[in-house]
Amino acid sequence: MIIEKVVGNIETGDMRALHMERVYLESDQLVKRIQRVVTDHGKELGIRLKDQQDLVDGDILYMDEKNMIVVSVKDDDLLTIMPTSIQQMGDIAHQLGNRHLPAQFEGDEMLVQYDYLVEELLQQLSIPYKREKRKVKQAFRHIGHSHD
Repeated sequence: MIIEKVVGNIETGDMRALHMERVYLESDQLVKRIQRVVTDHGKELGIRLKDQQDLVDGDILYMDEKNMIVVSVKDDDLLTIMPTSIQQMGDIAHQLGNRHLPAQFEGDEMLVQYDYLVEELLQQLSIPYKREKRKVKQAFRHIGHSHD
């Protein structure tokens, strides 16, 4: 089966009565428009998205009257950063920006993929953080740039 578009997301509709198969993806796979995957029931699928959109956790790849196939993102190894002041937030945001590390925000927390150098930096700056396995809703996207 070839999937060419996302038909919805389980967070926006009532789909509880349907049989659900899951496709487990690493967060960096969410940005790939073409890939081959296998569901948790062993069904092989080809994904070839026509639209320029990233997959997100809960996306429905296929649905009929009884069955659906849903994207489920695996946990990432993250540093969850919890600055206690605007000064700490500015300091760490500046440092991470200089390293071109993508970050995500959930409430008052900044999420970055684990990097031992960032962990050492957080310790040096005395910025509260924790290392944890956690699911992110979307991929960490690196943004291109130049220093011209």
